Amino acid sequence: MTHQPAHTNERTLRHEVWRRYDGNDWQAFDALPPSIRLRVSQHSYDAWSVNVLMLWRHYKRSYGRTVRAEKALIRYLDYCERLERDVFAAHYGERYGMELPHLAAQGTVQR
Repeated sequence: MTHQPAHTNERTLRHEVWRRYDGNDWQAFDALPPSIRLRVSQHSYDAWSVNVLMLWRHYKRSYGRTVRAEKALIRYLDYCERLERDVFAAHYGERYGMELPHLAAQGTVQR
């Protein structure tokens, strides 16, 4: 079961893919290292800072507070972004019977 905050402007399928954790998004964002904050700010969707902070804590336990941990988390965020795009593209294909135009045009993620 997924959780959708009471006050959100989310109008995508994300709630069917991910669980969004409660918390203060700005405090969570401020607690992230600069390289992670930059990546979160460039994410093509709202990366949900509270979720990213939870992931960062996990990566710190695994790797320590290192550049390696930061790069591993950034790679994971890139992976999640691709998964979301794939879900949106599949839904678009089912709904309209054609490939998502951005993917058909071989467009890149706009940052």
